[in-house]
Amino acid sequence: MSKHRVIVLRLISNELTVTEAATEYGISRRHLYRLLARYHDGGIDAVEIQSRAPHSNPHRTSERVRDRILELRTQLTAEGLDAGPATIAWHLHHEGLTAPSTSTIRRILHSRNLITPEPRKRPRASYIRFQADQPNDTWQSDFTHWRLDDGTDVEILNWLDDHARYLLSCTVHTAVTGDDVVTSFLTAIDRHGTPASTLTDNGRVYTARHGGGRNAFEYVLAILNITQKNGAPNHPQTQGKVERFHQTLKRWLTARPRARTTTDLQAQLNTFREHYNTHRPHRALDGRTPETAYTATPKAVPAAHTDTTHYRLRYDRVSDGKISFRRAGRMHHLGIGAAHNNKRVLAIADNTTVTVTDLVTGEVLSTHNIDPNHSYWRNQKREPGRWPGSR
Repeated sequence: MSKHRVIVLRLISNELTVTEAATEYGISRRHLYRLLARYHDGGIDAVEIQSRAPHSNPHRTSERVRDRILELRTQLTAEGLDAGPATIAWHLHHEGLTAPSTSTIRRILHSRNLITPEPRKRPRASYIRFQADQPNDTWQSDFTHWRLDDGTDVEILNWLDDHARYLLSCTVHTAVTGDDVVTSFLTAIDRHGTPASTLTDNGRVYTARHGGGRNAFEYVLAILNITQKNGAPNHPQTQGKVERFHQTLKRWLTARPRARTTTDLQAQLNTFREHYNTHRPHRALDGRTPETAYTATPKAVPAAHTDTTHYRLRYDRVSDGKISFRRAGRMHHLGIGAAHNNKRVLAIADNTTVTVTDLVTGEVLSTHNIDPNHSYWRNQKREPGRWPGSR
């Protein structure tokens, strides 16, 4: 029984006077008379403490918005997309609805048991967060495993801009090789410009430094004056953005039928890339999409970059002592030398010269003057008519 009930019952039974009750319970005589008045007007239940909350709240979330919050949670989850309060608020805003605070959205989801409690995690404040200052300041790369419908294992290679989380490239391979890394990297450069640096783990497709050499990818970086950064061994947090991205990608793929072939999977990845870049708000970007963040500010460039020189890259393999090179709509043939047949090479062209280098050893195999009037460009490192072994 509440304190107010006890006091009123003792007063009406003449067990205590108002003055005695005020002294014994430490309540003013004025309030005691107020309690007696409530009793006479509404009975013993009326003496309980009354809530001061208003009977209606003009700021209460409308039923329409509440229903849409629950629909979005179900819809986004079924599609393998992020369905957290911040993402739901973003969708409400873009649908023209007034979005409540994320804490209110979270309470609505909790009320319908749509949030599964997670185990306690390390506090975010304990991490040292790094984010590049500009687009193309740093590109992160890694690959992850996936399985086709028939059980075939494949690998998905990704390039992600560190500043904007923009997905630059997302390609499927039977197994990622050094050739795949170089090819996808050069393709991304053609589309998005040259980054100032890259950040990867120490996998052999990214670096051969632990074996005392230099692989194809490292040589490409050196040619373009791109800074190479590698995470510490057994410390995946350094590449945390691309590691976390893999979770988002796999959740999206899991929500769809398993691809039967690599072609089918690549089609799915293309669809995902477009959605991830343009239709998915990112909490780390204050609710902006990666594309919005990627195009909002000027892009970084390598330290020695000049605006007056344009470099074009071609990744190829020597065949019959030559490689082909298309310029201004015309195919030209570059003489490298039969001794270099089957070597993987990188041809880098500026405004006047093409330099061909061995991607394994880094050796410059040939240089060629650009001459649009001739289809064959000879190797300037070799004297005319002189072949290896001649005197």
